[in-house]
Amino acid sequence: MDTAEYMLSGGRYFYAVLMCHLSIEKALKGFYQDRLSVMLPKTHNLIYLLNKAGIKPPESIGRFVVKLNEASVMTRYPEDIDKLEKDYTQTIVRDMIAKNKEVLAWINAQF
Repeated sequence: MDTAEYMLSGGRYFYAVLMCHLSIEKALKGFYQDRLSVMLPKTHNLIYLLNKAGIKPPESIGRFVVKLNEASVMTRYPEDIDKLEKDYTQTIVRDMIAKNKEVLAWINAQF
């Protein structure tokens, strides 16, 4: 999350979104490994990770995770950087970072 906030402060908004995704991905993989003592297959799909971990988020968190999961491909492999720069403004990304912190807190509470 520190990197997401750093990217936000530097105006690198869609990279901040990518860092948000990565932080949730790593938290879910850590939860899965802690709970089941096995490594997950290599994936970036947050919905898959939630399902494999066997945890069901509250509706608001679930909606955000779906939104972030969809953003991942666009930010990881940007074909249209100009569109991303218009879609992810400072205000939108600041809100995403705040929501991302809520999701991470929820995941940590599941341990």
